[in-house]
Amino acid sequence: MKYLIIGASSGLGRELAYEYAKNKHDLVLVSRDLRDLAAIKSDLEKKSEIKVEIIELDLSSESEIEKNLFVERFFNEIDGILFPIGMMFDDDKIELDQEKIKKLFKSNFTSIAFIISKFLRSLSLKQGGIVGFGSISAYLGRNLNPYYSASKRALESHFESLGFLSKKTGLKIQFYVLGYVDTNLAFGKKLKLPKGSPKKLAKIVHKNRNSKFQKIFFPRWWGLVAMILNIVPIKILFFMDKIFK
Repeated sequence: MKYLIIGASSGLGRELAYEYAKNKHDLVLVSRDLRDLAAIKSDLEKKSEIKVEIIELDLSSESEIEKNLFVERFFNEIDGILFPIGMMFDDDKIELDQEKIKKLFKSNFTSIAFIISKFLRSLSLKQGGIVGFGSISAYLGRNLNPYYSASKRALESHFESLGFLSKKTGLKIQFYVLGYVDTNLAFGKKLKLPKGSPKKLAKIVHKNRNSKFQKIFFPRWWGLVAMILNIVPIKILFFMDKIFK
C-alpha cells in the first residue's frame, strides 16, 4: 500500500514516515524543505525495502498548489493521505498582517481541503483513509494565536463532515485533536502541562489506519479539557484569562 504524507519533514510527519516505512508501506513525502525530505528518503530506503518519492511543496502558496501535478500523478496509486502539518506565527494576534492570515488559513485548512477534494473519489472507491490533525486550541476563541485556532477549528469541522461521507462510502477518516506534542510548534515554549510523544502518536495513527470515523484526543486526557471548555460559561473563561494573563 502507498501513503501520501503532507508535511513529512516536521517532527510528527517524520515519525509517521518512519512508522509507516517500518510496516512496509511505500511513501510519497511532501514538504517545503526538499533537503530534509532527501535525507529522510535516503535513510528510509536504507532501513526498509520500500519505495519513497519526495515532492517539494509550500501549502501556504496558492500558485505552488495550482501548478503542482502530484495529484494527477498519484491519483490512482494512493491508499491513504496524512496531514501532519501546521503553521503558526509568534505574532498571531487579532491585528495580524493580512498576508500572514492568508498563509495560516492556506496551510492549516484550505490547501488541505483542496487536496482532499482532489483525491476523494479515488480514495472512496478503494475505501482508503484520510488522517487530519487539529488542536485543542480550536475549542475556544483565543486571545493568543486566534487565527491559528480558527483555521484548526475549520479543519476539524471539515473532517466531521467527511465522517458523514465515510458512513456511505467506506472511506476511513481519523481526526486527532492534539494537546501539547513534542514537535517544532512546541519547541522553546514554556508549557504548563506535559508534552506527548510524536513517536507514540505515530504508532497509534498507524494502528488505527483501517478504522471508520474517529475523533481521538492526544494525549487522551485532553478530551477532559475539551469537555470542560465546552461547558464552562464564556464569561468565566474570559475572567480566568484576565487573571492568569
